[in-house]
Amino acid sequence: MSKTILKMDHITKFIFDAYGKPIRGTDVKILEDVHFDVCESEVHILIGENGAGKSTLMKILGGIIPQDEGTVELFGKEVHFTNPKQAEEMGVGFIHQELNLCPNLSVAENLFLGREITGKGNVFSKKKQMCDESRQMLMRLGFDIDPNVLVRNLSTAQQQIVEIVKAISCDSKIIIMDEPTASLTQTEIDHLFDIIRSMKKQGISIIYISHRFEELKEIGDRLTVLRDGCYVGTIDMADFSHDKVISMMVGRTLGQMYTCTHTPQKEEVLRVEGLKIGPHTEPLNLHVNKGEVVGIGGLVGAGRTEVAKSVFGARKFYGGKIIYKGEEITKPTPKSMIQKGLMYLTEDRKIEGLVLRMNIEQNITLASLSEMFKNGYIRRNEEEKASDEMIKNLNIVCTSGEQLANTLSGGNQQKVALAKWLNSKPMLLILDEPTRGIDVNAKSEIYQIIDDLAKQGVAILMISSELPELIGMSDRIYVMRRGTISAELTDREEFKQETILSHTI
Repeated sequence: MSKTILKMDHITKFIFDAYGKPIRGTDVKILEDVHFDVCESEVHILIGENGAGKSTLMKILGGIIPQDEGTVELFGKEVHFTNPKQAEEMGVGFIHQELNLCPNLSVAENLFLGREITGKGNVFSKKKQMCDESRQMLMRLGFDIDPNVLVRNLSTAQQQIVEIVKAISCDSKIIIMDEPTASLTQTEIDHLFDIIRSMKKQGISIIYISHRFEELKEIGDRLTVLRDGCYVGTIDMADFSHDKVISMMVGRTLGQMYTCTHTPQKEEVLRVEGLKIGPHTEPLNLHVNKGEVVGIGGLVGAGRTEVAKSVFGARKFYGGKIIYKGEEITKPTPKSMIQKGLMYLTEDRKIEGLVLRMNIEQNITLASLSEMFKNGYIRRNEEEKASDEMIKNLNIVCTSGEQLANTLSGGNQQKVALAKWLNSKPMLLILDEPTRGIDVNAKSEIYQIIDDLAKQGVAILMISSELPELIGMSDRIYVMRRGTISAELTDREEFKQETILSHTI
């Protein structure tokens, strides 16, 4: 075993507000007496359900929030970080699950943010030199991204790559990767793993947070499990098994993951004819029936989200018909489609799905406020009743509906985003990556919700990059490639990973 370079002992954190301060009047602990250590040149997997405390523990290490109890020892010295800059200077890099870039700055400006190359007097930054060095960093790691491009014009996968390059370029000795592959293609994942192996040879250690079990054994050396804010145990990856780790995570053995007890009906809810999501893409056709779960698969960039947003009225499309409940919708807008009962759960919960500075109750009722108005005022008792019901039904882990959305774990934020649309009584629900960044138990809960909605007659169009999820939950599957439908799979005998993948390339 290599020498230990990080030790976190007896770490305890009480529930905190958006500024990292303990909330008065509560003794609820997000973390309690947690132990975690990292050795030199290892990939240490950190895993647990959403709400288990993984991100909170890493925020303490990254200097974003302080611990309330316990010690952090880094390279043999006890440290007390009060801000992320201090952690970075001590060699801790943090690649966040929710991207932490400045969208209105260029790639080069993001890579050198806070450590700009300046000229005489340290007044003006040398943009050409920063671009040249950025291009060298990107190319050295095998990524062909123009450093002059604004980050907002990059795809999610490319933005993830910029985050990774930024952390590596800061000469970090420990790099925290929180769901780094969530937005990457398989080719990009393979390339990332090659980079991680190269970093290990250079003496860099990786703390790797992921819910994708297929990745863990391939890249990890050890694995630590947290449950309900407590340390469960650490195992060598040689002892890894799915059942063992799931049991450690949830305290019990999971039954059947995918729940499909619904029966699709013959009544058509949505039909799309000749839709062109881009000026040069081929037209596509699809339909969804009442009580049916229709999956859309394909690689990142295939156009799946663009189809969803076109139907929802959130983006321009370039021809074709959208027929909803027998009515052709010529100029869809989010407002008009919501009023008609068509809802869209975005893949980006933090930017498009939630208002993070608002509390859970306000987020849940955001799309249905019109039903709660009386004489010009919101009926608070109705709002509270609706929120409490959704919190209970979706098993949202929180102190109350008054808790701010940005203090929740990623999985519970996802449940709040879903609750907002369920509270509006959808007739057609478009789910864009509904379980991204969700742990195995929460996934099972989401699948149960999807199945229950289908049994109630709700039509569901589900976009997913996880092939087991697509296969396990769908009644039919459309596969997309280059902006159009490349295949429609209607027979469950065709629902195989290799069959779906063959239509994506």
